[in-house]
Amino acid sequence: MNTGLTQAFRLRHPIIQAPMAGTSTPALAAAVSNAGALGSIAIGAVDAEEALRQIRTTRALTNRPFNVNVFCHATPAPDPDGDQSWIDSLRPLFDRFDAGPPEQLRDIYASFLTDEAKLQVLLEERPAAVSFHFGLPTPRQIAALKTAGIVLLATATSPAEGQAVQAAGIDMVVAQGWEAGGHRGVFDPADDLRLATLPLTRMLARQLTIPVIAAGGIMDGQGVAAAMMLGAAGAQLGTAFVPCPESVADEAYRQAMAGPNAHRTQVSAVLSGRPARGLENDFMRSADPDRIAAYPRAYDIGKALNAAAKAAGDDGYAAHWAGQGAPLSRIMPADQLVRTLADEIDRAANIFRSDETNRAVGSNVGKNHPSRQAAP
Repeated sequence: MNTGLTQAFRLRHPIIQAPMAGTSTPALAAAVSNAGALGSIAIGAVDAEEALRQIRTTRALTNRPFNVNVFCHATPAPDPDGDQSWIDSLRPLFDRFDAGPPEQLRDIYASFLTDEAKLQVLLEERPAAVSFHFGLPTPRQIAALKTAGIVLLATATSPAEGQAVQAAGIDMVVAQGWEAGGHRGVFDPADDLRLATLPLTRMLARQLTIPVIAAGGIMDGQGVAAAMMLGAAGAQLGTAFVPCPESVADEAYRQAMAGPNAHRTQVSAVLSGRPARGLENDFMRSADPDRIAAYPRAYDIGKALNAAAKAAGDDGYAAHWAGQGAPLSRIMPADQLVRTLADEIDRAANIFRSDETNRAVGSNVGKNHPSRQAAP
């Protein structure tokens, strides 16, 4: 199957495994790439040294292309009063577990926009692809990465963001719909149109000249094929790969994904400070959404609260990121999932071709009937 995505990376299948920070691993990315799709690792939440280790570990497991994802969020201004307000609002939740909140909040990782060391790692290692979330890198960073021969992708959640991605010289755009699990890639969370995957994909496919990759709620080959019918060059799937043994999802996460409440997902900013879709939990239901600290400082205390809860045997405060398609997840190794998706894409495409043939035949039925012949 030839699309802008498959041609760029010489893939057999128009599938990208989403770069899920905290869940994806070099083993997962390599398994996906070895199966003919594009695997991804996420280095947005780690330092340059760990980023280098993950890239080299992935490269040792596959000689196929893979994607490396970074975060391009704006670094928040200091806000001691706002941070303290968020700490105070969560103190009763810590009390439930006989624990105390941190005294102050930290920016637990840097934005790629200011992380020169991470840029140098990418320029030296030259992965096949680098993707951006939460916005766009600087023109200097884009130029340097393109000069290094790296294919660039960026998330867009609206037509305006898609236009910005193309105007910046990015090679492909990931159309992230409201259904998607994990953090919204929206440039400005205060201006989120909440567009669904399929209409967003169609809008971007009609408006842009670069390949569009659909993302959000897609769990099987039929979903991939549907997105491609609307003009996508392929699809990016994240939640579908969470149950794979190569991910580092813990047992509680896996059980929740397979449980009766997997259809209950919610977009909330309370866990990290930015809107993200995950399985509903006590943290989302208990915290005051009007007092949230800025991202990623809010994530600092969110992780601390989850650690306190887990130590007490409570998994109700964990970031179990999942899209609306979570109930459709399947438990199987990543390479098997890629093959299954590919077979489903082929079957869906064959059904479409068969329907097209039937319509064409039907349109010719009766054309030679005497009643349709021209009068003498």
